[in-house]
Amino acid sequence: MALIQTAVREQVGIITLDQPAKRNALSKSLIDEIVASLADFQARRLRAVVLRAQPGTKVWSAGHDVDELPASRRDPLGWDDPLRHLIREIETFPAPVIAMIEGSVWGGACETVFACDLIVAAPSATFAITPARLGVPYNIAGVLTFLNAASLRIGKEMAFTARPVSAERAERLGMINHVVPAEELEAFTFDLAATICDNAPLSIAVMKEQMRILAGAHPMSPQGFERVQGLRRVVYDSDDYQEGIRAFKDKRRPVFRGR
Repeated sequence: MALIQTAVREQVGIITLDQPAKRNALSKSLIDEIVASLADFQARRLRAVVLRAQPGTKVWSAGHDVDELPASRRDPLGWDDPLRHLIREIETFPAPVIAMIEGSVWGGACETVFACDLIVAAPSATFAITPARLGVPYNIAGVLTFLNAASLRIGKEMAFTARPVSAERAERLGMINHVVPAEELEAFTFDLAATICDNAPLSIAVMKEQMRILAGAHPMSPQGFERVQGLRRVVYDSDDYQEGIRAFKDKRRPVFRGR
């Protein structure tokens, strides 16, 4: 059973998340379908992609599928994690990817949305970075995605509190491009995509890649990298990590003890 729907409107590819039973959680199966669709769109030389959920949804995506996180003491978000593949495919896709958002966006879905080139949201949209609720560490690339989307202080507030940020506030802070009434969201987004498609695709592809490289150009010493990487092990080797995963699966509030 397909977990997404795809379509092509002139030169725009459309990917619609379509697993409401799991609130569009980013499972490996769903991510594999998105990645395959992006590869197909690239082969067809489409000039823009719109990533969306079904119209009127309350949850755009619940984020990383927690059921797929390991309960044992090993890195849950390594280089081969499916979400890492998805982020890299969005960032390196040679045409703009536009996230069209209705409803709430949680955890790894926030990173997915922030990895997109443009973000258009309905007033109902909210964005929450939630690793602290689960006692889960986050990888360096993911933290950088957040810091490229928001200022350091806003990134810290979202990471430390795990509280949702409204679409209005996100637009005001420059985290997203536009907030549009729900009834105008689709027309506005596809008009934006059509405007992009009228411009030179090679020029856009080159500028997108230039900006991707420059956005990630943060010098760091080998010692600093080892320190940042090692900090993750403090979390995923902890009792709190296992407690967070168990509590999510048990549908209860976790009791974190800081060890």
